[in-house]
Amino acid sequence: MTTATETFAQKVQQTQRGTIRKWFRRRGAPSAVPKTMRTTTHGVVVGLVADTGAHVWRGIPFAASTAGANRWRAPQPAPAWDGVRKALEFADRCAQLTNEFDADEGLGPGLVIGSEDCLALDIYAPPEAHGESLPVMVWIHGGGNVWGRSSKCDGGRLACEQNVLVVAVQYRVGPLGWFAHEALRADAQAPEDGAACFATLDLIASLKWIRDNIAEFGGDPNNVTVFGESAGGHNVVTLLGSPLAKGLFHRAIIQSGAFESTPLAAAEGTEGDLLNPARRIAETVGAHTADELRAIPVDRLLHAYTRGPGFLDVPRVIQDGVVLPSEPLLDAFASKKTFNAVPLMIGTNRDEMKLFYIQNETMTKKKLGVFVVARDQKNYDSLTGYITRAWRIRAVDEPARIMAAAGHLNVHAYRFDWDDGGRVLWTNFQKVLGAAHGFEIPFVFHRFQHLGDADRVLFQKKTKDDRERLSRTMGAYWASFARDGVPSSHDGPSWPHYGNSGGCFLRLDADSDGGIEVVHGSDSLQALIEDVNADPHVDRCLVVNEIGRWMFGRPIIEKLRAGTGCE
Repeated sequence: MTTATETFAQKVQQTQRGTIRKWFRRRGAPSAVPKTMRTTTHGVVVGLVADTGAHVWRGIPFAASTAGANRWRAPQPAPAWDGVRKALEFADRCAQLTNEFDADEGLGPGLVIGSEDCLALDIYAPPEAHGESLPVMVWIHGGGNVWGRSSKCDGGRLACEQNVLVVAVQYRVGPLGWFAHEALRADAQAPEDGAACFATLDLIASLKWIRDNIAEFGGDPNNVTVFGESAGGHNVVTLLGSPLAKGLFHRAIIQSGAFESTPLAAAEGTEGDLLNPARRIAETVGAHTADELRAIPVDRLLHAYTRGPGFLDVPRVIQDGVVLPSEPLLDAFASKKTFNAVPLMIGTNRDEMKLFYIQNETMTKKKLGVFVVARDQKNYDSLTGYITRAWRIRAVDEPARIMAAAGHLNVHAYRFDWDDGGRVLWTNFQKVLGAAHGFEIPFVFHRFQHLGDADRVLFQKKTKDDRERLSRTMGAYWASFARDGVPSSHDGPSWPHYGNSGGCFLRLDADSDGGIEVVHGSDSLQALIEDVNADPHVDRCLVVNEIGRWMFGRPIIEKLRAGTGCE
């Protein structure tokens, strides 16, 4: 029986698809180009030629639909097709709830959009790639592991300018990608069905597809780099830590990622105090068996969750003992025998947390209802600065030190510092956003489209030359690392390893702000605690509580509370 909520969700999706079709009609729908015809293990595909000159194939399925009996199971092989499949349009995004970042598409928050038939990938290749054996860069999108889609990535310029193949993949998000329940384990038809990290299994399935097919598109299946930002970076870490991913990739880049994981019992709800454990969700929707859980409509499932700060609050990256170890994920990096020890690049942005606090009404206000300014710029910088430091410590310095102690020294670290966003009347993006979370993505892909309408102010003409130089250099670093494991650029300095004593990183900034330089030194939790305690201008307990609110991992929070005297 279709509920009113389901009907509404279907209308939203129909409206969205109608808008997209109208946009294509106005612009001219993409045409299949015969020279892009390729033969995969599932059938023949034909793609398009983009404005960048890249050959592009969109929405190629690498696994079957995960709806119905396939929900909360390991991904199954994609069905073969007859004839020629036109790979001209992106696949539906994986089922998810909208949030404020969907506003540029005219979608309000809290709408159920997408599909459970979403496991697809997009390929971007230089025009002469066919018959070559080029490095393959597999992009994993971010979005808190509850939101996002591959179509936000346009890898055409990176592919053409750096002579690499870029593949953007989709994976199950939210509770469809991360769910731990004993009824599902009892119903497992294969060992991997007893997992809880179904999203990681999707990524592994995509890498297997790439291994078997990418040579047909001009890529080298023996030279694959996985890279991702935010949750995408966190998912790169899961691939590093999963025995099931061994041998499927050869280098890894983690952009503003994380190394935390959720204990299985906490994700399920048999212990701990997580907000939305699987047992509570099952009780809320009135499902007790695997069949009942799989029969729950997607919208009813998603709306059973209590929302967190901005995104759905879902236990994710779960220590299921199947895909990931039963122990904390970070522990795997203490020995080269317990993780996939490939060459690694890791980094964060200097002002990560400003993206998440710019709409926080306790920290900012709007003049004339539109123009955002900080209520107290010093407090705004201080609070977001401390939380950003905690992010970098747990995402760069601590894991790099752990890996160095284990003898894995092939780790390069960076910090992205570009903060030359423009201003409009009272809103100064340099102050309220700076080098915020995700801002390195336009530079890596050399495509300055990021925040919708705000891009006109964020990326002003007067900064174009500096931006172009920084982008070209970053693209060269990323692609050369994918090519041979050594990040290098003719326009930038030699990039040393993080090191096993003291640490160092490459600072990435525009020439007008000091350019690109090697910086020696690292940060630590103890140094952060000492600085918070000595700072008379901040409420240290507020700092600790805000770090905790953003799920930085229980060990970090416990150390911070003990070090600052905050309970």
